[in-house]
Amino acid sequence: MYRSAFLAAALLSIAQAAKAESGFASYYGGHGHRGEMTCAHRTRPLGSIVTVTSASHSVQCRVNDRGPFVRGRVIDVSIGAARALGMTRAGVVRVSIQ
Repeated sequence: MYRSAFLAAALLSIAQAAKAESGFASYYGGHGHRGEMTCAHRTRPLGSIVTVTSASHSVQCRVNDRGPFVRGRVIDVSIGAARALGMTRAGVVRVSIQ
């Protein structure tokens, strides 16, 4: 009984983690801890790793906060991740998240 409940919970979390979405991303300023690539997402589990792709650039970020709270945006990335994605000039770019 416990084994099947654990297996069902594990499969559900894997399915949710594999769910891809797309939309607009923005970035937040401030000084990150040692240039970590972190992000804020409304529903992904805190501590999970997501891959954010914009144009030909892709980074892996750790979800450490909730947000963004601006309509139409799906994720906020740290300044380090924004630099790696090449979005610091534009401020807001279309991304894909996995």
